[in-house]
Amino acid sequence: MTSNNNNRGQRSLKHGLTTRQVSMISIAGIIGAGLFIGSSNAIATAGPAILISYALTGLLVLLVMRMLGEMAVANPNSGSFSTYAGEAIGPWAGFTIGWLYWWFWVLIIPVEAIAGADILHAWYPAIPSWAFTFLIMITLSATNLISVRNFGTFEYWFALIKIIAILAFIGVCSAAVLGYWPLAEVSGVGQLLSNGGFMPNGFGAVLGGILVTIFSFFGAEIVTIAADETENPKEKIRRATNLVIYRIAIFYIFSIFFIVSLVAWNDPRLLQVGSFQRALEVLNVPGAKLIVDLVVFVAVTSCMNSGLYTASRMLYSLGARGEAPTATRYISRSGVPTVAVLMSTLAGFVGCLINYLLPGKVFGFLLSTTGAIALLVYLVIAVSQLRMRKQLEQKGQTPVFRMWLFPWLTWFVIALICSVLGYMLFSAAYRYETLMTAAVAGIVLMISLVRKSATATPAPAAAQRG
Repeated sequence: MTSNNNNRGQRSLKHGLTTRQVSMISIAGIIGAGLFIGSSNAIATAGPAILISYALTGLLVLLVMRMLGEMAVANPNSGSFSTYAGEAIGPWAGFTIGWLYWWFWVLIIPVEAIAGADILHAWYPAIPSWAFTFLIMITLSATNLISVRNFGTFEYWFALIKIIAILAFIGVCSAAVLGYWPLAEVSGVGQLLSNGGFMPNGFGAVLGGILVTIFSFFGAEIVTIAADETENPKEKIRRATNLVIYRIAIFYIFSIFFIVSLVAWNDPRLLQVGSFQRALEVLNVPGAKLIVDLVVFVAVTSCMNSGLYTASRMLYSLGARGEAPTATRYISRSGVPTVAVLMSTLAGFVGCLINYLLPGKVFGFLLSTTGAIALLVYLVIAVSQLRMRKQLEQKGQTPVFRMWLFPWLTWFVIALICSVLGYMLFSAAYRYETLMTAAVAGIVLMISLVRKSATATPAPAAAQRG
């Protein structure tokens, strides 16, 4: 029995992901339902100038990924930025940001499952939406429990479908803009300057657009978590980080450019059906709704699949560092952190149950606590990189994969994120979510400090003698 337990205790995450799977995971991380659906809200906020918002947000994500890549290449780890924060800033920082990240994803899991279920329910109205929700949850949980290769296979095909869909969309829109689309009499980019001009709501709306778009990009960091389960993770992280800029340009900037070129930013149907569907409707593409529904279904299931994987690996990492229940360290013979996957799945099921039992109440309240977590994660990454690089330089060492123009760009990112957080705090539209995130972060931080205090308190003399 002891030997068996020891063997289980010595197991570690397996290198079950292939090179192509990691490449696709890095792409899938930044192509979610936020692009296909959420972009309509962003366009309605800033008009065609949303392109500036996406460009600035893309630049921020690029710089953050470069900083994260520097640390991840030096030390690939399933805990990623949580581990680095613990080393560079202090255990309290690693504990807090790790649990906040887990909290974010276990709330996103039911959101994506419910969105996918609603699409299936529209196709098969005789079957209740909740039944589809739990079917999606069970199916993707099973793929994560069997082996990491299963997760990689699912995510590979999910990502491939999304990539093909976006490239086909860009191809169709390009033909329309150039005047070669036979199904509609449209050409040029006239909508960019119509209806009030390129920046109809002023530059303040562009800043507001950044707050809408930044959550669409959240997930790019997943590759630094997944790379720990592949051969030669350092090279995979370096390659994926270098390609982020091209993926942002192709999948976001290009597709949004064509949408605002062909669709009026104040088109009332934009918010009703989403930006991609409305663009296809303008071009008279047959079956536009079905096409977009299929792609969005793949996108939300992909996001849920990645979310469950990411949440479980973060929970496992917290457990391995003694910051989560000991059981979360358990790894099956196939190299899967089974308990971490089950706990993350259970949290997702609870979210689904709350949503259906108390629609629009408790779950909406819980979801509001995630409003600024993405920015907090990016801020922690920047501060961690700043401190870790200085620690290396004091030792006379230089990282193999380096952040550009250090420390100036790192300080620029820190200042920018702090400015955005300050804007959210003082903006009536975002104050509630910001305060809710701050409240949850404060609670997690207090738990961390209480744990540290309890660990540091010496045992009573009588207990020591006993």
